Amino acid sequence: MQQLGGNRFIAMTGAKQFIRYDDERKISFKIGRNAKNVNYVEVRLNSMDTYDVSFYNVRAGKFTLKSKADGVYNDQLEGVFTEHTGMYTRL
Repeated sequence: MQQLGGNRFIAMTGAKQFIRYDDERKISFKIGRNAKNVNYVEVRLNSMDTYDVSFYNVRAGKFTLKSKADGVYNDQLEGVFTEHTGMYTRL
């Protein structure tokens, strides 16, 4: 969460309902309205110490994968998030 921007990220995106899965090394959360119609994000740490980020639209319990970015380094997380959601994480 810190690598996405911490509290600044939460304030800018309206992120909420964080769920941390220690055994799967991932975090998931809901975000506010955006241009790309994404409202749920999953960030998973893979075995190569990079992140796999999945962007979903969830409606009535149905998860629809909108886009995915694999092999993302920690310093690229904010840029990938902005690219796939259209939401900025800083002013």
